[in-house]
Amino acid sequence: MSDPAQSGATVAGGGKAARKPQRRESFTGRGAFLIAAIGSAVGLGNIWRFPYVAYSNGGGAFIVPYLVALLTAGIPLLFLDYAVGHKFRGSPPMALRRLHERAEAIGWWQTLICWVIVIYYAVIIAWAIRYVGFSVTKAWGSNPEGFLTGGFLHVASNVDVEFHFVSEVFWPLLLLWLFVLAIVATGVEKGVTRASWIFMPLLAVMFIALVIVALTLDGASVGLDALFTPSWDALGNYQVWMAAYGQIFFSLSVGFGIMVTYASYLKPKSDLTGSGMVVGFANSSFEILAGLGVFAALGFMATASGKPVSEVAGSGIGLAFIAFPQIISQAGAVGPILGVLFFVSLVFAGITSMISLFEVVIAAFREKTGMSRKAASWIIGGVTATASIVLFPTTTGLKLLDVTDHFINNIGIVGVALLACLVISWALRKLPVLRDHLNEYSSFKVNNVWMLLVSVVVPLVLLGLWITEVITVASKGYGGMPGDFVGIFGWGMSILVVVLALALSFIPWPHRSAIHHELTHDEELARENSQQTQEGILS
Repeated sequence: MSDPAQSGATVAGGGKAARKPQRRESFTGRGAFLIAAIGSAVGLGNIWRFPYVAYSNGGGAFIVPYLVALLTAGIPLLFLDYAVGHKFRGSPPMALRRLHERAEAIGWWQTLICWVIVIYYAVIIAWAIRYVGFSVTKAWGSNPEGFLTGGFLHVASNVDVEFHFVSEVFWPLLLLWLFVLAIVATGVEKGVTRASWIFMPLLAVMFIALVIVALTLDGASVGLDALFTPSWDALGNYQVWMAAYGQIFFSLSVGFGIMVTYASYLKPKSDLTGSGMVVGFANSSFEILAGLGVFAALGFMATASGKPVSEVAGSGIGLAFIAFPQIISQAGAVGPILGVLFFVSLVFAGITSMISLFEVVIAAFREKTGMSRKAASWIIGGVTATASIVLFPTTTGLKLLDVTDHFINNIGIVGVALLACLVISWALRKLPVLRDHLNEYSSFKVNNVWMLLVSVVVPLVLLGLWITEVITVASKGYGGMPGDFVGIFGWGMSILVVVLALALSFIPWPHRSAIHHELTHDEELARENSQQTQEGILS
């Protein structure tokens, strides 16, 4: 039985005239795609996760497993996402449905993961917005940690879900959501692309300035020595290699639908692998730049406090909202400048990643329901923003965020990426088709080595990461939090996402969606070739 999402044209009104399929929205050119894809890849994790991961896993020696992971897992997965999205011209559910009708549920799993992430990701950006101003006034005083949990977030002592709103977070979060929804509603060209062209150059300028200021601080060299001094013995530790693969996997935005969606907006004759190489190495270059800035600042902090770098180094929320405020306070007149540069960089990096996450959700529901972009942006966006605003700018929002983020990343994303690789490689055996598609117009050709990496190496790495995480959390719990809280908002949320993905895949594609579906890659390529032929004849 043919799927309406796969048909070339659908007859409406019981056999009346067929409606022609529409041309899919697209990036104006390769540069627009690259800036948007890099904007998605470069996010909060590049700034506050990579430096500490590198430092704690061999320092300068970490670059060896890091590059191996990039070349054997990160870029091959990036190519896989590009091939699926570009050939089948859709968000994850549509693209995977066109690949095979039984693969649609995997696409919905990826989409719902993006939906969960964007709900809590927004609140971290809202914190960073407030900390731009706090950096000027040094509002945290002499106790940044107490200020974050008490004076700013008013974190409740109990581990539960309460709806006591924190107005200091509520208002910037509301404004952020209105801003992002307005961008996405405007479209790929006028919204997503334009925002990326504005924010990514600004992010680059701001962060380079941050690195320059950090390098002028007393003790900066101490931090850089700690980061880059190699510990070659670490290369014999398998956990260091797993950390490298985990960092590459999480930082490149691969495996959970973002790059599938963005690749679907590329024009038919696109250099997919060349673009993937640019995105992969641009992301890694920014991570190294982040390491310079962060550890130069941590070196200053260690020198000023008379402690070793190991005692002041950290990652995640602790680095951004506790350690950096301490650095700002100790840096004298240059402190506010350092703080503004750092937190504005977090805001810019966060917004481009937030847009990419939300674009996956909007594209998927548009294709499933036939809604217009504006309607989907404001209706689906309104539901998403409401969930974000109700759950996270509260006195229990920090703990809820912590659990949700850990499970959705370490179990959800790794699990769905593993399943997608196995299904595409072994169950459907579609890698030869996708390989040929990648090679059609690309400057860098892939061969059986790429297929081996995607079908064997990457699944083995993902399986190791996934099993290790599941066993650890199942046996030891998470973060010392109550079992029922972790069970509901960790395990329960993870299972619910899978159940909803299956349910959405069983909902029929309505005629309205079929009538308004976009051209597949082959149809759009044929149209483009026809137009070029006509233009040649006319000329």
